[in-house]
Amino acid sequence: MTYALITGASKGIGKAIAIELAKKKNNLLLVARNEEQLATLAEEIIKDYKVDCNFIAMDLSEDNAGLKLFNWCANNDFVVDILVNNAGYGLSGNVENYDMAAYHNMMQVNMATPLALILQFLPQLKQQPKAYILNIASSAAYQAVPGLCVYAATKSFVFSLSRGLRYELRNTSVSVTVVNPGTTDTNFANRAQVTNERALKAAEKLNMTPEAVAKIAVDGMYAGKAEVIPGFINKLGAFLTVILPNKLLEGGAAGIYGV
Repeated sequence: MTYALITGASKGIGKAIAIELAKKKNNLLLVARNEEQLATLAEEIIKDYKVDCNFIAMDLSEDNAGLKLFNWCANNDFVVDILVNNAGYGLSGNVENYDMAAYHNMMQVNMATPLALILQFLPQLKQQPKAYILNIASSAAYQAVPGLCVYAATKSFVFSLSRGLRYELRNTSVSVTVVNPGTTDTNFANRAQVTNERALKAAEKLNMTPEAVAKIAVDGMYAGKAEVIPGFINKLGAFLTVILPNKLLEGGAAGIYGV
């Protein structure tokens, strides 16, 4: 029996991806901080989709989170054939608004733990007839974003890592897909402490639902796509980052986030 492991699975895009994978009869391993939300979701998935669903509550900002999660799977004989690195969050405002401890935690969740999970699970993934790594980055990966500059840098890391890893694994059974969503109707703005009204109103107009993003992401993963950008507006935005001057792009982002 094999499983899809999803981090940040208790809500938002992660929860929607879990449900989308359950619809396709994948057994699931759910990971997030909130044990109550995970238990409720696991119960619903087992009832609605008749698949095996296990969960563990864990803080992925811990330095050894990747190893701890791998050991939990090994101790329970959970064999992973789909690894979804979805967990992540941002911190908004001028860079000096936060101390290094805050940035360290965010960088652990957004970069270090996904890399640790890839390193831990890759030998097992390679043993499967077909396996997938699905990394959730962001449209912020394509440019510098004043007001979200460290978050954007972490997502650039995820994007670049995914593209490079995909090429390295081109002759194996493991397919790597990176998804770069734009604004999505999740708790991102609250967690990132976004208070600028212009940014919030812009997000409201452009928001996609987590369910829509998840379906596009999972379909793209199974299609073996290298890169997925959900939504026409987000595709257009990615294209504009190629043709417009960086100064113009950065000024626009700074205006939205009020820095």
